[in-house]
Amino acid sequence: MAMSCKESSKAAAAVDAAMDNGKYVRYTPEQVEALERLYHDCPKPSSIRRQQLIRECPILSHIEPKQIKVWFQNRRCREKQRKEASRLQGVNRKLTAMNKLLMEENDRLQKQVSHLVYENSYFRQHTPNNPLSTKDTSCESVVTSGQKHHLTPQHPPRDASPAGLLSIAEETLAEFLSKATGTAVEWVQMPGMKPGPDSIGIVAISHGCPGVAARACGLVGLEPTRVAEILKDRPSWFRDCRAVDVVNVLPTANGGTIELLYMQLYAPTTLAPGRDFWLIRFTSVMDDGSLVVCERSLNNTQNGPSMPPVQNFVRAEMLPSGYLIRPCEGGGSIIHIVDHMNLEAWSVPEVLRPLYESSTVLAQRITTAAVRHLRQIALDISQSSVNNWGRRPAALRALSHRLSRGFNEALNGFGDEGWSLIGNDGVDDITILVNSNPEKLMGLNISFASGYNSICSSILCAKASMLLQNVPPAILLRFLREHRSEWADTNIDAYSAAAVKIGPCTFLGPRVGNYGGQVILPLAQTIEHEEASLLEVIKLEGIAQTAEEAMMPRDVLLLQLCCGMDENAVGSCSELIFAPIDASFADDAPLLPSGFRIIPLDSGKEAGSPSRTLDLASALETGAAGNKPPNGLSSNSGATRSVMTIAFQFAFESHMQDNVACMARQYVRSIISSVQRVALALSPSGIGPHAGLRSPLGTPEAHILARWISQSYRNFMGVELLKTNGGGNDSILKALWHHSDAIMCCSVKAASEFTFANQAGVDMLETTLVALQDISLEKILDDHGRKNIYSEFPRIMNQGFATLPGGICMSSMGRPVSYERAVAWKVLNDDEDAHCICFMFVNWSFV
Repeated sequence: MAMSCKESSKAAAAVDAAMDNGKYVRYTPEQVEALERLYHDCPKPSSIRRQQLIRECPILSHIEPKQIKVWFQNRRCREKQRKEASRLQGVNRKLTAMNKLLMEENDRLQKQVSHLVYENSYFRQHTPNNPLSTKDTSCESVVTSGQKHHLTPQHPPRDASPAGLLSIAEETLAEFLSKATGTAVEWVQMPGMKPGPDSIGIVAISHGCPGVAARACGLVGLEPTRVAEILKDRPSWFRDCRAVDVVNVLPTANGGTIELLYMQLYAPTTLAPGRDFWLIRFTSVMDDGSLVVCERSLNNTQNGPSMPPVQNFVRAEMLPSGYLIRPCEGGGSIIHIVDHMNLEAWSVPEVLRPLYESSTVLAQRITTAAVRHLRQIALDISQSSVNNWGRRPAALRALSHRLSRGFNEALNGFGDEGWSLIGNDGVDDITILVNSNPEKLMGLNISFASGYNSICSSILCAKASMLLQNVPPAILLRFLREHRSEWADTNIDAYSAAAVKIGPCTFLGPRVGNYGGQVILPLAQTIEHEEASLLEVIKLEGIAQTAEEAMMPRDVLLLQLCCGMDENAVGSCSELIFAPIDASFADDAPLLPSGFRIIPLDSGKEAGSPSRTLDLASALETGAAGNKPPNGLSSNSGATRSVMTIAFQFAFESHMQDNVACMARQYVRSIISSVQRVALALSPSGIGPHAGLRSPLGTPEAHILARWISQSYRNFMGVELLKTNGGGNDSILKALWHHSDAIMCCSVKAASEFTFANQAGVDMLETTLVALQDISLEKILDDHGRKNIYSEFPRIMNQGFATLPGGICMSSMGRPVSYERAVAWKVLNDDEDAHCICFMFVNWSFV
C-alpha cells in the first residue's frame, strides 16, 4: 500500500507505508532521506544492493528487505504518476490553446463564407459593368473584434516624415490583421499538411489573390517577446536570406518601433537572379497584450524614402505581411504568420516561373521554416541535451546553417564578396568563378593564427544547373547520399580535404585514391516529419596499399547536410550539401560547402500521394486497365519536372588556377553524366536495362517473377503465400508488394545479390529498388545468420525450402533489425529450373 509523501521539504517527517502481514511500517525522516539518496542513484536496486543498504545504514537495520523492496516499488510508482500528470497537464494546455485557435479559425471561415455568399448575391443582382471588389479590408478580424485599437485615419499624410511613415505603418497593420485573422484573403489548406496537436500547425496558401501568399497558425513553447526577437532576425532561420540591414529606427507613441529595412535573398538556382526588398517594419503591442510585427514594401506611390536598384538583384515587393504573437495560458505563444509577396516572376526563364508563382513554394521555404525553427528552439530549451560528438543542438544547428549559407554564397557568386567569372572552354554548360578575397580566405586558412604559411590563396567554384524530367527528388537525393561512390571521385575528395588541413595543398592529378567505402555517422535530425533533415559526418575509409601508407591516416571526413528526404512532403526542395572537415571537427572549422539542390517545378500540379519507389506504386495503382499515366499524376497534369543545381568549391594555390579549373570542369561534367544515368533509371519512362539497373515492377518480367514466387511457395510449403481475389498477375504482384513480411529474392550464386524486394523488404534494408543490386545477403546477416544459411543451403536446393531461426541482421544503413524467423524457398521458372532463392523475414523490426 502506497501512501503519498511530500518531497518538497526534506525536513518534514515524510511517511511511507508498506504492508507486511497486516502491519504498517512508519519511516523516520532520516530513514526516508537515506532511501531517497539510494533511489536517486539506483531507482531499481537488486536484492543484494538492498541488503547492502541495510548493512551500511544502521537506521534501516530494523526494516526487513521485503519492506524496503515495497518502498522502492511505491517510490517508482509515484515518480511515474508525477511524470504522467505533468505530461497530461502539458497536453491539456496545448489542446486548450489549439481549441481556441481552431475556434477562431472557424469564426474566420464562417465570415469568409458569409462574404462569399454576399459577393455571389451581389454579382447576381447587378450588371457585370459595375466593378466588384475582390478585397475585403474593412471586414473585422477575429483579433481586432471589440477592441479600441484605432488604426489608419481617413486622410493620412503620405511622405517620408515620421507622421507619414506612421500612417503607412498603421495601414500595414490593419491590412496584415485582415489577412491573418480576417477575410481579406481566401485561404485554402496547403496540400500534404495535416493539422493536429502534434503537427506544425494550420498551414494555408492563398487562392485568387495578387502575388503569392501563405499563412501558418500554431503553438510554440516560447514567450511572445522571444518569438518576436527570433522572427525579426530573419537570417538566423531563413537560409535563403543573405542579409537584413536596419537603415533607420523611429519610436512610436505607444511604445512600438518603425524600422526601415533593406533585405536581400539568395537565388535558389544559377538560372535566376537574387531578390531584394525595401521595407518598412512596424512593431506594436495591442490592447489585449498581443505583439504584432508587420512589414510591407515601400514604393514610389507612397512617397516614402526610396532605395536605388542594386546590381545582380531584382527588386521584389512584399505586400502587408508579418507575425501576430499572443501569450498562451500556462506559457508559450499562439502565433499567426502571413507571408505575401510579388516575386516578379517575369525576370526568370519561363521554366522556373512556377517557383516564383507558387504559394506552396513560398509556404515551404519561408512560412513553415519559421515555425519549425521556433519549435526546434523550444525543444532545445526544454531538453537542454548534448548530442553526438559532445555538441548541443544549437551548435549543430549553427553548423548546418553555415553549410547552407556557404552553399548559397558559392551558388550566387556575388561580386561584393570577391567572386569573379573566368573564361570558359568554349562550352557554356559549366560556370567557373574564382574568389581571392582575403576576408574569405582568412576563415579558410586556419594556419594564419598559428604562424604558418598560407595553405591556399584562392577558391574556385564550378556550378551548373540541369532540368530533370519525372524524377522524384527525395529518391534521387537518397541515392546520392547512400551511394557516393556511384558519382564522386575519392581522389577529388582527398584533394578537397587537404585544403582544410595545416600543411601543403598540392593537386593530386588523375591518380585514383584507394577507399573502401563510406561510413555515415549521424549527428542530429530535425523534429518535423514534414521536412526531414539530417546532419551527419561521412567517413571515407582509406585502404593502405603500402607500409608507408599504413603509417598515415588516409580517411576523409565530410560534414554533410541532407534536407527534404521525405517522399511524402509535396513539392519540397531536396538538398545534399557537404564540406570536408579536419579530424578535430571544431565548431569554427573552415568549411567549403559543395553539393546538390533539387527543386520541383510542378509542386502545385501533383495529384495524389507522391510517395513511391521507382515506378512501383504508380504501376500497382494502374492495374490491368492501364489508363493512368506512368508517373502517378492525373491525366491533365503533365510530367513532373525539377531543376537540379550543382556547385562544387575547391581551394587552391594561385599558380594552379588553370589546372584546378580544368579539373573542376571535368569533374562537374562527370557528375552531371552520373546524375543523368541515375535519373534515367529512376524515371518511370526511362527505366530499363541501362547501366545494369533493374527493370521496374510495372513490366511483364515483374508480373512473371511474382507468379513464380507465389507458385513455388505453394508447391514446396503446401499453403498459399498470397491472398488474392483471382485478378490475374496484377493482383499477385500487388499482394506480393503489400505483404506485411519482408520478401527478398537473391541470385543463385555465391555472391547472393538481391534482385527483388517488396515494400517491407525495401523498408527493412533501408534502400531503394535501384540500389538493391548493390546489397548481398552476406552483407546484411551476422555470423550466426550466415552459418545458418550456409548449413541450410544444400537443403534449400535439394528439398526446395527451409525454415531458419530468428536472429539479427543489418540494414544498408547499418541499423540492426531483428526477425522472429525466416523462410527460404527455391523459386522455379516455367521450365522447372532454379531462377532464384526467396527469403521471407517474419515479424521484423528495427532494434
